[in-house]
Amino acid sequence: MDDVHLHLALNHFPVIGLVIGILVLLVGFLLRKDQVKATALGIFIFSALMAIAANYTGEGAEDLVETMPGISEQYIETHEDKAEVFLTLILVLGGVSLVTLFLAVKKIKWAVYGYILVVLLALATAFAAKEVGTSGGEIRHSEIRADGTVSNSVPEENVKTDDD
Repeated sequence: MDDVHLHLALNHFPVIGLVIGILVLLVGFLLRKDQVKATALGIFIFSALMAIAANYTGEGAEDLVETMPGISEQYIETHEDKAEVFLTLILVLGGVSLVTLFLAVKKIKWAVYGYILVVLLALATAFAAKEVGTSGGEIRHSEIRADGTVSNSVPEENVKTDDD
């Protein structure tokens, strides 16, 4: 498995984990269950670790993809910039989640402030996740590009016309 395949396989874990973590945390607050909230913190920590793995494979994926026809370096650079922001936010979220988990397990009252910070960071990170996911998709999927540009990655002899 090359870096492109590995990157494509790994990059969904931090994003999906983040969404699941937010939902689990919401349920934990609604049910007032400390174990459920602690599970959400664990999901955020796992998501941060998976983001490190996804980021690690990104450079190798870039090296392989940038030589493909129809791939714009601009889209790759935009994705890379947004991925750095996302990685920073999710690592901070993972770190704050780890500290909050420690405070909650030790039943230290400061845990409530940790949870507030976790919620705020999770929401900011979710916005960044949407941005990095969209920018990554735009590299190969011209149909989702906001500027409407279409890459011509299909050789002309394979393009179907009305005359066919």
